[in-house]
Amino acid sequence: MGARQPRWSQRLQPPGGQETGPNPTDRGKLGSKRHIVVDARGIPLAVTITGANRHDSMAFEFTLDAIPAVAGLTGQPRKRPTKLHADKGYDFARCRRYLRQRGIKARIARRGVESRDRLGRHRWVVERTHAWFAGFGKLRIRFERRLDIHTALLVLAAAIICSRFVDDLC
Repeated sequence: MGARQPRWSQRLQPPGGQETGPNPTDRGKLGSKRHIVVDARGIPLAVTITGANRHDSMAFEFTLDAIPAVAGLTGQPRKRPTKLHADKGYDFARCRRYLRQRGIKARIARRGVESRDRLGRHRWVVERTHAWFAGFGKLRIRFERRLDIHTALLVLAAAIICSRFVDDLC
């Protein structure tokens, strides 16, 4: 009868896609993480994607370098923030050194020390922005296999989130 034809209900490709890795909470699944840099109001400045199995600190420099130039006072546009609040996932000497070399004041929670009272006042802004991204159904769970499509959806969602603040900024 010849070669057996695959059923369309069966996968022809392995699961996952670019920038995916084993999910740390469920090793059987592949997943990805989004790293977001926001301003004090929660407006996304930069979004990057890594595999779920990569530690947060590995994307630190790449994510901060993705921040576009921000118009500051007259003269040269400011590319970097003046201070940065981050969670315990970024408490490494390499991350602190990177910030110090660029003149950014580091406000990074220390591992092993409860920081809910001090840094929690600022951390909720980032968590709210993550929730805004999750509010877009296509971004809640990554079903897109191709990284360029998922990145385009993230950029579109970031543009929509930014557009909500236009009236406040004008």
